[in-house]
Amino acid sequence: MSSQATAPDVTTYPFKLTEEQEHLRREIREFAHREIAPNVSRWDEASEFPADVVKQLGQMGLMGMIFPVEYGGAGLGYVDYMTAIEELSAVDGSVGIIVAAHNSLCSNHIFLAGNEEQRRKYIPRLASGEWLGAWGLTEPNSGSDAAGARTTAVRKGGNWVLNGNKTFITNGHYADAAVVIAVTDKTQGTHGLSAFVVEKGTPGFRPGKKENKLGLRASDTSELIFEDCEIPAENLLGKLGEGFIDSMRVLDGGRVSIAALSLGIARGALEASLHYVKERRQFGKAIAEFQGVQWKLADMATELDAARLLTLRAAVLKDAGQRVTRESSMAKLYASEVAVRICDQAVQLHGGYGFIKDYPAEKFYRDVKLCTIGEGTSEIQRMVIAREILKVMPSRG
Repeated sequence: MSSQATAPDVTTYPFKLTEEQEHLRREIREFAHREIAPNVSRWDEASEFPADVVKQLGQMGLMGMIFPVEYGGAGLGYVDYMTAIEELSAVDGSVGIIVAAHNSLCSNHIFLAGNEEQRRKYIPRLASGEWLGAWGLTEPNSGSDAAGARTTAVRKGGNWVLNGNKTFITNGHYADAAVVIAVTDKTQGTHGLSAFVVEKGTPGFRPGKKENKLGLRASDTSELIFEDCEIPAENLLGKLGEGFIDSMRVLDGGRVSIAALSLGIARGALEASLHYVKERRQFGKAIAEFQGVQWKLADMATELDAARLLTLRAAVLKDAGQRVTRESSMAKLYASEVAVRICDQAVQLHGGYGFIKDYPAEKFYRDVKLCTIGEGTSEIQRMVIAREILKVMPSRG
């Protein structure tokens, strides 16, 4: 894999991927069908984490896609990254979200907020897939309201001591390093939150309950528990009190990846539907010949393309170094809600067969719902978008 030669021209729009990006897409698609597809049902039924595949993805450069070569990354951009997440998720959303959380949340927080020493220490290990990363913001009583966090970090000599627990953490049981947001000054609200890197094996740090989920079951989602967990002062990530501010920057990129996850799951459901309606015969002909079926397919394909264009816009602007808070929220909101509709229609087109595990439609249906919840619910995205557009509206009078 190689990076794009020049930064994208944001006055034009990449309706067509470059030759290098198409090669990347084909490479990942072939890998997904060869190494992931045969195992999807087994992983899903057993909630089995695909550790071997994650290691192979690291060897392919997909665990450090968006980081410079000098830090061991692949040196690619967000257009390449969204393409990779879509291709993986079209076969198994669990693999897509493992890669997304590792790249755009944990590793990216270290890259964006960390000092040079922290980057050199952690990014090469994470980018190679030697280490897996997790990111801890959410708590049992603190979801959308980050200021309600109760996990604390208290200074003790030259160290910090963490107490509390995080929940709904992707890769929690398997992470070698976790970025954790904790309260360092409870009087300052979100400005009293700071970020820390905690390594696996640190005394007082352990994964807790593994969640038994509706979908994305091969992806590990669990608690992180901190009980008098003492870490060195140099594990503070970014400036004291700026953990929440940095988290919002991280989420701008993270929402591009959830939009791409949505695209992949939706595309997988659409492709499964196209195959099924050509094979399924009723009243003497394939159901693909019925206008009612064709109209459903047309709506599914059109909405999917519209969602992809919104996601591409956010990715192109991100690659150009621009702030993408509005664009990434729009992409995440629209792509996730479109994906839910497409997967719902896929089950409907399959009829009774859409309700059984012998066909892929039911798994896409279960997997996709997380996309409207993770990294900010649809309701939160609407708040973000409204806030952003109100900033630029001219006032009258």
